[in-house]
Amino acid sequence: MPLNRDNVSAIAHLARLKVPEEDLDSLAGELNNILGWVEQLDEVDTDGVAPMTSVVATEYARRADNVDDGGIAEDVLANAPDRMDGFFAVPKVVE
Repeated sequence: MPLNRDNVSAIAHLARLKVPEEDLDSLAGELNNILGWVEQLDEVDTDGVAPMTSVVATEYARRADNVDDGGIAEDVLANAPDRMDGFFAVPKVVE
């Protein structure tokens, strides 16, 4: 479906772009050319091609997912204006 000046105006409005009226026709032509290139991708046979996230096969280093307190609880609590039983103490906000 080729784009006309009304379509381009609506797209510009949705994208919050200010496009002057005299530029709508040329912009419609440019967008139609871009959409033509995208439509050419439908002609590519991708059967049997595995999806990939990178052009280079990469294995990322992984570490064990161990939960701990970081060993710096006292350092963190040193910044607390008020603390109780090893936690930040905050004023009650709900009656």
